Amino acid sequence: MAHISYRQALHDTLRSELQRDENVLLMGEEIGRFEGSYKITAGMLDEFGPKRVRDTPIAEEGFTGAAVGAAMLGLRPVVEIMTINFSLLALDQIMNHAAKIYGMFGGQCSVPMVIRTPGGGGQQLAATHSQNVELFYAFTPGLKVVAPSSPADAKALLLASIRDDDPVLFLENLALYNTKGEVPDTDEPGEIGRAAVTRTGSDITLVGYSRMAHVALQVAERLAADEGIEAEVVDLRSLRPLDRQTVVDSVKKTNCAVVLEDDWLTYGIGAELAASISDGAFDWLDAPVRRVAMAEVPLPYAKPLESAALPSADDVVTVIHQTLDAVGRRSDRVGAR
Repeated sequence: MAHISYRQALHDTLRSELQRDENVLLMGEEIGRFEGSYKITAGMLDEFGPKRVRDTPIAEEGFTGAAVGAAMLGLRPVVEIMTINFSLLALDQIMNHAAKIYGMFGGQCSVPMVIRTPGGGGQQLAATHSQNVELFYAFTPGLKVVAPSSPADAKALLLASIRDDDPVLFLENLALYNTKGEVPDTDEPGEIGRAAVTRTGSDITLVGYSRMAHVALQVAERLAADEGIEAEVVDLRSLRPLDRQTVVDSVKKTNCAVVLEDDWLTYGIGAELAASISDGAFDWLDAPVRRVAMAEVPLPYAKPLESAALPSADDVVTVIHQTLDAVGRRSDRVGAR
């Protein structure tokens, strides 16, 4: 096991896959000479050369389309789009081509490509550079969408994504790049479409992905230490396929649920999860499913306003308290202590 950052886990995994399979290549803006906006491709141009580490023009639709064609002909391109916001310029290539070619042509042609892109706010990059629009892609049949929250999962799911024969959107988060954790030395791919229970508990289920799965763990540890509330945490890890069963099984045990997300509340991924919990665990629920999400505004640039708009650990604690108070279970915990 190595204790490394999320950023380093991505770098090391890309490098090992380039070494393992000559059909893997990297494409994106400034990933070669500049070594990537987030330095994830540092040193790779020198090691693998411009044929396999390709700097592209500032033309997301063009280079994403080129990657689709390369994948159709047997290569395994890994495209870096500087932020998920810029992927909007490539929506036609992603949603109408990468996602649909296999189905439209009766399985005659696969599109084994990965699109790596970070989302998230909190970096004072203002509204057009701070969105979380993964919902567009999770909504689209034919795509797989993964959203790891830890360095270990970043490695395992990137391995799985590169080796998968379907197109995968690999969602990163700017706030996670410097987080650290234990990463296995083995090159065992993770399972796309499988959530993980990252903390067991009996009082309430917290469900999140990417940064908010990280926040959920922090909140759970804080509540256990301060109040004796034992929250179970489910890290989705994958948004399509969505592992509804793991979420439902957890809620059947705890009887309460709070869903955390970094995107807007209305029509969000949290709404799909709330519906899934109602479908699968309605008779086990002691309280309505609650959601914590970003304020429904274009994210402000000013730091105090940006911080106020983004979901925080304190917001999650407040909603947990409200949920447990509604069924009298928080007072039981406080009395027990």
